[in-house]
Amino acid sequence: MRLILAKNWWSLVLRGLVGIVLGVIAFTWPGITFTSLVFLFAGYALLTGALSLAGAMRAAEAGDRWGALLFEGIAGILAAFITALWPAITALALVLMIGIWAIVAGIAEITAAVRLRRHIHNEWLLAFAGVVSVLFGVMLASMPVTGALVIAWWVGAYMLVSGVTLVALGMRLRHWSHDSHSGTTPIMPAPAH
Repeated sequence: MRLILAKNWWSLVLRGLVGIVLGVIAFTWPGITFTSLVFLFAGYALLTGALSLAGAMRAAEAGDRWGALLFEGIAGILAAFITALWPAITALALVLMIGIWAIVAGIAEITAAVRLRRHIHNEWLLAFAGVVSVLFGVMLASMPVTGALVIAWWVGAYMLVSGVTLVALGMRLRHWSHDSHSGTTPIMPAPAH
């Protein structure tokens, strides 16, 4: 069975690198304006949504499961468009939208990680990224009136942690994909009893 996520390891690395860059920007630009924060989020959500949709299409073509990727892709693109088309969105609405998007994306990543675990032994990086997303979303939703600077730092921290995790997962999948194509048997999980 072809594992689309492993074949498209580069999309996770790209998502991770963009997250790292945007996270660094959020930390090094302490006077970030609310409008900048809005467009920073919109760009990240659009990129992750588009990459998830591309992954869903490839998974569907290969006969693999694609529902979680489609769900994550639609949620990301919707969040990006709502944010970009409504830049005067209030701080409270933006924080709640980012929180909801992070929870939805996290659940989709955890779901994908459970499926990935069937193919790669001891795979936890995608589940970790999903848990980080869910925790970030819950934190934002529970404290939506926090100031723009604190929100920028939270977004920056989330993007950095998520970015590093996705780059590490992408590189691990690249290695797994290379090993499975070169004839080396990848480490597979023991059968469930």
